[in-house]
Amino acid sequence: MSGVVVHLPRGSGGADGGEPCGDAVTLRLGPGQVARFGRGSARTPVELRLADPAISRLAGEIRATDDHWQLTNHSSTHSYLVENPEGAGEYLRVPPRRAGAPVPFEFSRVVLPTRGDLTVSFQVFAPDHVYLDPDATGAPWGSRTVTAYSLDESATYFLVLVALCEPRLRDQSRVAVPTTPQIVERLGGHVPGGAPTARAVSSHIDYLAEEKLRIGVLDDREPGRGERRNGKREEIVGLALRFGLVREEHLALLPSPAGGGRERQRPR
Repeated sequence: MSGVVVHLPRGSGGADGGEPCGDAVTLRLGPGQVARFGRGSARTPVELRLADPAISRLAGEIRATDDHWQLTNHSSTHSYLVENPEGAGEYLRVPPRRAGAPVPFEFSRVVLPTRGDLTVSFQVFAPDHVYLDPDATGAPWGSRTVTAYSLDESATYFLVLVALCEPRLRDQSRVAVPTTPQIVERLGGHVPGGAPTARAVSSHIDYLAEEKLRIGVLDDREPGRGERRNGKREEIVGLALRFGLVREEHLALLPSPAGGGRERQRPR
């Protein structure tokens, strides 16, 4: 099983002096590892600092397990919400002092109450959900086969994957992989919860590369990071098409192309 990825977007950690504060933070937790969140202090260090006076110094913690993650609420007064951004409004309420609440969503947004106008929240990508081979239904567990790449076709990350693969599915020639702004424009308001941001699309691409397709981590901080980022996209698309993870019928998940689009030329 892969681990948990916790992401605090820049400016999402509350307000300090009335202004959004905090750089983006991304944590990767293996099974058994814990990340604490809250306002923090010299005596109470936290991995995710949330700067809002309504949030406790140690507000809670996330614990990764083999196949899901758990949320502990250290507050004695406030409940926390765990939302499923890709669902139909599903959410889980974690009451005060609740320890080890299991979270079933593959992609979650943890929201903490504040006294200000800014929402304090962070995102959690769950351990890879495993799906049984549909042809092996009814076989003893020990002899069942699981899929090599567990992809949820109803998830937003899969929609991003289809958008990445779309140009090559519609045209047999080797064409450039779409950029993040092109994917944002292509998906528009087709994603649950409204139009995706460039940051959200980039997060889904990283999740696909590192957790779902396991193509390896490319360090975008090194020189030539533009070429390396494009290389990551190329690897994602190449693997998805070689193994048939994205096929022509998946194009129906995307909104209709402007002007009808260009249909794939079929061999004669």
